[in-house]
Amino acid sequence: MRLRRSVIALMAVLGLALVSACNGDDKGNQADTGLQKVNYLTSFNTFGREAYAYVALDKGYFKDAGFDVKITPGTGTVDVMKLVAGGQADYGIGDFTAVVITLGKQKLPVTTVGMVHQKSLAAIMSLKGYGIEKPQDLVGQTIADQPGSTNTVMFPVYAKAVHIDPKSVTFLPSPPPALPKLLASGKVKGIGQFVVGKPLIQKADPTHREPVTLAYGDVLPELYGNAIITRSDLAKDHPDQVKKFTGALLKGLQDTVTDPEGSAAILKKYVPDTDLAVATAELNIMKDYTKPKNFDGPLGDVDVNRVKTIISLLEQSEAIQKGAVTPDDVVTMSLAPKS
Repeated sequence: MRLRRSVIALMAVLGLALVSACNGDDKGNQADTGLQKVNYLTSFNTFGREAYAYVALDKGYFKDAGFDVKITPGTGTVDVMKLVAGGQADYGIGDFTAVVITLGKQKLPVTTVGMVHQKSLAAIMSLKGYGIEKPQDLVGQTIADQPGSTNTVMFPVYAKAVHIDPKSVTFLPSPPPALPKLLASGKVKGIGQFVVGKPLIQKADPTHREPVTLAYGDVLPELYGNAIITRSDLAKDHPDQVKKFTGALLKGLQDTVTDPEGSAAILKKYVPDTDLAVATAELNIMKDYTKPKNFDGPLGDVDVNRVKTIISLLEQSEAIQKGAVTPDDVVTMSLAPKS
């Protein structure tokens, strides 16, 4: 009994400490600002591709919508989903296909409410001279990537589409910051990387060899890229809040698409070690994935028929079991942006 009381007391202290940490920031508490505190996770670190959230923060779009937003670097789709599901974050960004695969294997209380990219950014990157020029060259190779990253989770789907055995490729667990240098050094012949990572790869290689990009979206054009993730209960109980937050974030995304250079400069204000040239180049590449040339829907658009196609594709490739998820399990269509 004494042990039980001690455990309860310890949990209470930790709980209070957590609440205190969540409520404290440089802008004061909620009573002073009247703003709803929100914790937001980027999809993967603070690369140039994540600039739109900082743009929304810097230009006051979040504040105008009633939010005091804290942005924290994410570490891949699966981790972002788990942190949102556990309440450590309210919103996050993750690859939609990886979200569907994850929810097909474990029931997490999360949903998506809009798309950042209308085309998948996932890819395997190599360098000229390493012998990887086409998907079939991946057989027998070791690819470095963060465990749980989009590229790793989706690889079996990509492998099936290009007719290679996913087990013929070995993935070496590696932290994101180390990936470009691992590739440049030749310790691995390929890394998991978003297509917008090309400028970063070029900078990391002292000899400036041309990167080789094996983009998942080239063989799987149906796939979306990153999506906006939130908790299922937040979407159900506070739909107006979710719409306002999504709207503010997408305003930042629109400005980023319109002005990549200015958006990279804003990112550098919040992340001082940002390389402006690399971040700007990333954002210029991202334009065509956020608003492809054949896309005429609203920014953030979600097409339920396309979601059905993605689920069917994942079932056919055995990434998920048939009937494991439905569109309603992975996206809240009522909260998705509409024309």
